[in-house]
Amino acid sequence: MTEEPRGLDLSGLKIDERARRDPGRGRWLRVFALGLGVVLLGSAAVFFVLQEKTPIVDVATVHADRGGRPTLLNASGYVTPRRRATIAAKITGRVHEIFAEEGMSVRAGQVLATLDDADARARLTSAVADRDATAAALGDLRVNLANAEREWRRMEALRARELVSEQDRDQARMAVDSLRARIALASQQVTAAEARVQIAQQDLDNTTVRAPFAGVVVSKDAQRGEMVSPVSAGGGFTRTGIATIVDMDSLEIEVDVNEAYIARVKPGGPVTAALDAYPDWHIPGKVRTVIPTADRQKATVKVRVAFEQLDPRILPDMGLKVTFWGEEADARADGGPRVLVPRAALRVEGDGPAVFVYHDGRVQRRAVSLGQARGDAHEVIAGVSEGEQVVTTGLAALRDGQRAQLRR
Repeated sequence: MTEEPRGLDLSGLKIDERARRDPGRGRWLRVFALGLGVVLLGSAAVFFVLQEKTPIVDVATVHADRGGRPTLLNASGYVTPRRRATIAAKITGRVHEIFAEEGMSVRAGQVLATLDDADARARLTSAVADRDATAAALGDLRVNLANAEREWRRMEALRARELVSEQDRDQARMAVDSLRARIALASQQVTAAEARVQIAQQDLDNTTVRAPFAGVVVSKDAQRGEMVSPVSAGGGFTRTGIATIVDMDSLEIEVDVNEAYIARVKPGGPVTAALDAYPDWHIPGKVRTVIPTADRQKATVKVRVAFEQLDPRILPDMGLKVTFWGEEADARADGGPRVLVPRAALRVEGDGPAVFVYHDGRVQRRAVSLGQARGDAHEVIAGVSEGEQVVTTGLAALRDGQRAQLRR
């Protein structure tokens, strides 16, 4: 007979009722806790990496303000020529040939187009024939006058010897006077015929359209075979222009200045212009004139600015930004030191303007006090010193004390 082991008490063993009802609950709790820990750990790692990511920035060195001219006004304008003409024919006619093309340079008097001249040539031929016929009749009258004068002189001699009657002498005198009157009339008719020839010749010349001044063709407005006229006619099917020419040597800037600031603009004042197509190219100029009238609708005054030197890159109707400068500033009233920082380095926030100064791999935010604007730069009265480097890119993402790396 087998004996039971002694000392083993099985009466204390029992099954947990909650484990018996849900044997997998504990395992899922452990899996959930493990997953939550992994997520938190990953988030912390990502946050740490983002915090340690070093932004790459561009910097500019702060320069001392050596005086210079203060900015009086900034405005927008357009390049406009003082001489622009849409060339039209002086007569109505059909275009026979057109020689103008966009972009072509032309000289004064150069032929741009020719019109059908068949009718004009026929009128000229007729006028010349009338003039020649009248001139031929005038020659015949002069021959008859010479003969009549000889006959009159003979009658005078015969009358002196009383060989002819007084009536015969008077008739000879009347024939001379009549021929002289007819010759005077014929001479006037020849003059009138010559005038008609000149008119016909002018009509023929008008079939050739020439450039009134040297320039560049910017628009070709008619084609061969189209009707052109100096006035609008034909229900819109007749062209009034053949080509548009611009004198490129007369280019200038036209700016609409708000009338509230027009007192700042003086004729002869210095100006800097930057074309929208070439924003980094600063073109010097000066105020040529202020048009003495205001636009009631826009409340602006038109100002014309002359370029100091023209350039082929400057084209009519280009848009540009214009900066009007004040007088040269040799000294400041307050005597305080000022420096110039680029506009791109300024960040205007709720507590005022500020810049980020780069030093030893970190950026430091500094509040600054601003002075006058000077084109692409701005005076800073206090906050930065000459020689310090200020950040010019990515200001919105920077924070005080953050690490930063210079762009190579």
